Amino acid sequence: MTAMGDAVLEVADLRVEFRTDEGRAQAVRGVNYQLHRGEVLGIVGESGSGKSVASMAVMGLLPGSARVFGSVRFGGRSGGTELLGASDSEFSRVRGQGISMIFQDPMSSLNPVYTVGYQIAEAIRAHHDVSRAAARKQAMELLEAVSIPNPTERVDNYPHELSGGMRQRVVIAIAMANRPEVIIADEPTTALDVTVQAQILEALRTAKVQTGAAMLLITHDLGVIAGQADRVLVMYAGRVVEAGTVEEIFYTPRMPYTLGLLGSQPRLDERRTRLHPISGVPPSVIDLPSGCPFAPRCPLAAPVCEAEEPPLAATGSNGHLSACHFSDQLAGLEPGDLFRPLSRDTAS
Repeated sequence: MTAMGDAVLEVADLRVEFRTDEGRAQAVRGVNYQLHRGEVLGIVGESGSGKSVASMAVMGLLPGSARVFGSVRFGGRSGGTELLGASDSEFSRVRGQGISMIFQDPMSSLNPVYTVGYQIAEAIRAHHDVSRAAARKQAMELLEAVSIPNPTERVDNYPHELSGGMRQRVVIAIAMANRPEVIIADEPTTALDVTVQAQILEALRTAKVQTGAAMLLITHDLGVIAGQADRVLVMYAGRVVEAGTVEEIFYTPRMPYTLGLLGSQPRLDERRTRLHPISGVPPSVIDLPSGCPFAPRCPLAAPVCEAEEPPLAATGSNGHLSACHFSDQLAGLEPGDLFRPLSRDTAS
């Protein structure tokens, strides 16, 4: 693994809690990772796994009701900066220029009463002393970079005049505007058809190449991860349950949950007609079980799983980590070896 000094973002023991009427919600539980210059780190998991909350904590965008602990250190060009506990003014110097974020819904990211060109230009002028004309020219260049057709005309369009895929590419252009060192993309392809999804993924690749940024790619879609990421974190119930390279996660998974995610994903390279999904639903983070949170859904669950939550430990492969008491038994197994196939009645 790259030396710690090369990490542009270091997250250590990140924990996020929310106080609710039902009790304390442990949304993120001790997440650790390093994001190195030029790499793409994918974070995957079902809804409620904590992946988006963890990214919002990095950006300081959680509501006041959240309690955040641990450390988030941004090691940008200006040197290491601790972001947890930073003031709004300190964060404003980092957001957009040091770290930028692409949100899931572009309509909630864009202001409907301003043209897209104006919004890109303002993102530039917020961090650089340039004229409006110069910023507008850069806005058109950015629109062209993310493959918006006719950028000289589209620059004066309002968000509602663009398709969903175009709006998302505008958001990517804004994220690129100040050549950040880290881009966080939170479910950037959700609710898009496969053709538009491919265009968005190509725009993300362009953003990474042109800015030189490291990227944190958050998604529930393992297909997106397969073609984009260098390393992967798999999250469940607020914590990382497996970590490794893309090859390790896809070809030698050592956590039953990861196997279940792979079995739930349609693949074009195999003529498999039936999926092998995970039964049941994720646990509530308000009332987590005492042992492994995945035990109620796990075909390998044993008494030790209900009594003790396994630590995230090395599997024997360099850098490949798994939080499972029986990780050694998973070597060579396929999703169908553990999980039931989806019935034809359910599939229809």
